[in-house]
Amino acid sequence: MTTSRPNGSLYTKIENRIATIEFGHPASNSFVAELLQRLTDEIHSISGNNEVTVVVLKSEGERAFCAGASFDELVAISNLEEGKAFFSGFANVINAMRTCKKPIIGRIQGKTVGGGVGLASACDYVYATEAASIKLSEVSIGIAPLVIAPAVERKIGKAGLAELSLHPTEWKNAYWAKEKGLFSKVFDSISAMDKELEFHLLKLASYNAEALALLKTALWEGTEHWSELLVERAEQSGQLALSKATKAALDKFKK
Repeated sequence: MTTSRPNGSLYTKIENRIATIEFGHPASNSFVAELLQRLTDEIHSISGNNEVTVVVLKSEGERAFCAGASFDELVAISNLEEGKAFFSGFANVINAMRTCKKPIIGRIQGKTVGGGVGLASACDYVYATEAASIKLSEVSIGIAPLVIAPAVERKIGKAGLAELSLHPTEWKNAYWAKEKGLFSKVFDSISAMDKELEFHLLKLASYNAEALALLKTALWEGTEHWSELLVERAEQSGQLALSKATKAALDKFKK
């Protein structure tokens, strides 16, 4: 069951030193700007919480994990300021995940597109089901996955990023994602995934939080410039969203 709230929902539960952040939206768990900001703020808050050792990022329901950013908000962009702000939403979330002092474990139960692939890529370890196919559809609607590209490339390499982004209508299955390094484990059902995930989380939560924090820093070494890079990419994406070619592609897609 997913939320019916037009601005989406975000809930955090902390138990046994595990923070579970769950987001949802009636449009296949996509993200409006407000929900992206709430998620960014929540990750920053959890990062400084000494009662938390490990974080789980999940979405509501049993179908799509995340359909990316709000299509309605993308279509409504009318100037560069709005465009930059729109694309900065995922830039801010990815940077928050990158700098979070706790390892973030992703739980991917279903299909994920665009920015959702960026979220999965920004997790430190990912559990997924066989239903968790992925796609980068941006080029097909006149834009490009510029903001999430560094996170995706960090996990699956430049060749994998090219394979995903230059065939924007093709779904890649969960085993492709695992082979490339995006997913850590793939299960044949949600129940099987959750059973092993719970066991793993309890183990992680029992370990030295300081050691995990230092490991997290080491895993993300070399990405310090992303604070500026992803914002630059957001501005480039905002410019693309205003182009005649993109507006035409979006109008065609709406029909």
